[in-house]
Amino acid sequence: MATKITQKITSCLWFDDRAEEAAKFYTSIFKNSKVGKITRYDEEASQASGRPAGSVMTVEFQLEGQQFLALNGGPIFKFTEAVSFIVNCETQEEVNFFWSKLSAAGEESRCGWLKDKFGLSWQVVPIVLIEMLADKDIAKAKRVTHAMLQMDKIDISTLKKAYDGK
Repeated sequence: MATKITQKITSCLWFDDRAEEAAKFYTSIFKNSKVGKITRYDEEASQASGRPAGSVMTVEFQLEGQQFLALNGGPIFKFTEAVSFIVNCETQEEVNFFWSKLSAAGEESRCGWLKDKFGLSWQVVPIVLIEMLADKDIAKAKRVTHAMLQMDKIDISTLKKAYDGK
């Protein structure tokens, strides 16, 4: 039975050998998410790739209804910050939730950036930050930028104080 593709572009995430673990981890964090079809290396693909026959080759999964594919391709390629996923958050509670879940056993960085335990980069961003940075009042936007540059996890109340000039 053919898989129905519902979006034109699907992100493919290359893992050494933890694609299934990663898909399960991500789907445990985001609502409206699920693990889909799992394909395995057969004998021919196993010989060509050096991966064990029967091991997981790909895992289809959805996060917030968006399709992804996780591939166990071996240690050839690694994630870099050149590609990241942005999690847009409405509240500080959402920022705190996604920050703690995604950074667990990972690496926190500046300005809302983090790497998860698989090395994939994420930006946990309150929507209000984008609105403040785009404000036509340049002084307000500069104060918010300065405040943000001091943070790892973004704190909305600190941003609002900077925005208001307090």
